[in-house]
Amino acid sequence: MTKVAGVLLDLSGVVFSGGAAIGDAVASIADLRAAGLPLRFVTNTTSAPLRSLVDLLRDLGIAAAPEDVFTPATAVRDLVRARGLSPRFLVQPALLEDLGVSAGGALDAVVVGDAGAGFTFAALNEAFRLIDSGAAFIALARNRSFKDLDGLPSLDAGPFVAALEYASRREAHLVGKPAAAFYAAALAQLGTEPGETVMIGDDVESDVAGAMEAGMAGLLVRTGKYRAGDEERIDPAPTAIVADLREGVAWILARAR
Repeated sequence: MTKVAGVLLDLSGVVFSGGAAIGDAVASIADLRAAGLPLRFVTNTTSAPLRSLVDLLRDLGIAAAPEDVFTPATAVRDLVRARGLSPRFLVQPALLEDLGVSAGGALDAVVVGDAGAGFTFAALNEAFRLIDSGAAFIALARNRSFKDLDGLPSLDAGPFVAALEYASRREAHLVGKPAAAFYAAALAQLGTEPGETVMIGDDVESDVAGAMEAGMAGLLVRTGKYRAGDEERIDPAPTAIVADLREGVAWILARAR
């Protein structure tokens, strides 16, 4: 690739886990900024609102403004408003503050995120019936799993999106990673071209493969949800595999303009 001019960072599993910084992630981000490299945080987290993510970064000692963090919730809010939809949101209640209010009228869309314990049969069946009757079907993300607070993997939104797709015989419109439009919006804000931008993540599919498909370099960290052999599940392979964010930042700084 050309010299690195900008950086996109995943959050959970790369910068922090369970509310605590991973290794010296805070210092690593400070080094990127000291080098003059613009960066944005891009996350598929749909269990917490943007406000709480920004607050967590600040609590960790990482300067962040709301516009520095890209989430699927803000993307779908704009989509729902543009299309004048009245959605049934299958999400965590805390996320509703990022999604705006319903356009009113009969439900004509289903928006699926990480609903956690809200993924009951009744809720999923209601969503299925709406989708089956023609409602717009929108997925905030389709990650398979995430590393939970107990250090073990838990089901993310993806398996439930897949179940609704299977039952309705319809494919969800994805707004989060690895959707090309999501990465394009982050790059436009960052102000760099794909070929000079690096994405660092712990999800080999959504983070790394998605970024590389969009023309960026994709660095896979062995933290967060990473499991041995993940790098072999995509083709082409990740641009680089690094131990953690610190090693990823060293890789970037060695190639910075």
